Amino acid sequence: MKRAAPATALLITTLLATIPASARDYGQHGTIWPVIEPDLLEQIHARLTHLEKTGETARLNKELQRRTIARVNRPAPVAGIGPAASVRSWRFDPTIRVERAIADDKGRVIVAAGTRVNPLDTVPLRVPLVFLDGDDPAQLAWAVRRYGATKAKLILVRGAPLELMKARQRRFYLDQGGSLVKHFGIRSVPAIVEQEGRALLITEQPVRLQERAPS
Repeated sequence: MKRAAPATALLITTLLATIPASARDYGQHGTIWPVIEPDLLEQIHARLTHLEKTGETARLNKELQRRTIARVNRPAPVAGIGPAASVRSWRFDPTIRVERAIADDKGRVIVAAGTRVNPLDTVPLRVPLVFLDGDDPAQLAWAVRRYGATKAKLILVRGAPLELMKARQRRFYLDQGGSLVKHFGIRSVPAIVEQEGRALLITEQPVRLQERAPS
């Protein structure tokens, strides 16, 4: 049997010497502390269990229900809208410019980009839009007297629409968030929006002037 060359024997010896070194126990260095942070899900579960046992969950649910009903019955009023002190009237052009081409489900262009479109050409405003303060008895009386027998849309900027519908036996709407009065530039009420040709005529007018006008 041939003996390994000196260089080869040295390499084998070196490799064998390194094998146990990779699994050597170096012992403990420094202080090791146990993990004592509680699990987040366990904390949440414990908190919910505590709320359930103490009746706090039921109380919070009732409070949420009360607030929701109150908000539905009396939504937040539109900020910045006051009673009309003088007549203000202007024309509003609803024409818009189409920024991107509008296509049908087959990809055929219906309206090309850059086209100016007037919504009144296809969807006319058939009934007046009457904006008013539902908490003002004078405005309510005027609106019901003048528009009660019509299909005009009575739109509140403040008030309780459900309560008024029950009391007046007609539909009341609400300008949620004031999006309509902002769009039309209305600053005071009552305000009437009516179609006049291819534009809208908007008039803010105090109730007292309206009451003196012939019916």
